[in-house]
Amino acid sequence: MTGVRAFAVEAVDIRKSYGELKAVDGVSFTVDEGEFFGILGPNGAGKTTTLEIVEGLREPDAGTVALLGESPWPRNLKLLPRVGVQLQASSFFEKLTAREQLETFGSLYGVSKSIVADMLELVGLLDKADVQENKLSGGQRQRLSIACALVHDPDVVFLDEPTAALDPQARRNLWDVLRAIQARGKTIVYTTHYLDEAEILCDRVAIMDRGRVLAMDSPAALVRGLDAPTRITLQPGALPAETARGIEGVDDVHEEDASMTISTRKPAVVLSALAERGALDGLQVRTATLEDVFLDLTGREYRA
Repeated sequence: MTGVRAFAVEAVDIRKSYGELKAVDGVSFTVDEGEFFGILGPNGAGKTTTLEIVEGLREPDAGTVALLGESPWPRNLKLLPRVGVQLQASSFFEKLTAREQLETFGSLYGVSKSIVADMLELVGLLDKADVQENKLSGGQRQRLSIACALVHDPDVVFLDEPTAALDPQARRNLWDVLRAIQARGKTIVYTTHYLDEAEILCDRVAIMDRGRVLAMDSPAALVRGLDAPTRITLQPGALPAETARGIEGVDDVHEEDASMTISTRKPAVVLSALAERGALDGLQVRTATLEDVFLDLTGREYRA
């Protein structure tokens, strides 16, 4: 007899309302052990409330949650050593260095101080070990916050918009940290409204809006399912618009002052025709992305 499959996280029809506002409206999903799972959507979509319910920080009005096979609500002491949480707003102890912050957090779980250097190295802060937290940059503080969530070696790590308000370089540095965490065998559940980031990092994503899950799958599968056209952008004067419209496989041609964009579902055919006409210089090709999936599902502008 085959046993029942065990998930790191299993949420079934969870709901949470605040007056007339349905913050979470019947959300269900599972997360496998070792998976990087993203909950995506604009601000106000219900991402943070969903995460807080799964973490056991907030009681749902209805539905059930199993976290590592246990109910996280009411406060479950069995889960505390096995779960790491990084919230949107991080608070640190005043006047402590990065090393002292981690040592203090670790002491709450009985963790040896020898682990601290490993955590600082993992998040790229070993050279900032003796710098006070308030003198770290925004990206460095985010990495320290993640290190605090990891210092007790949890099995599941929850990260709520860990790259919010970071500059592009700091975001990409943090991506490396998140990949390193998963490489250690950890399960990561995180929220973000950066769809490009989720497309790179996540094994699977759930796209939310207005408290509901609109779609859930791997980023690649969601993009394939959209069947969106490929857009080929040409430099000004590379090809007359009428000539472009006459190429086999071209669905639409859109002209602007600085460029011309061709839409096609047969990019190989169109690119071959452009090559024959010597129109490849400066050409750019853009395939569908998760943002296209999101806009197709919601039918309106993506909300930052």
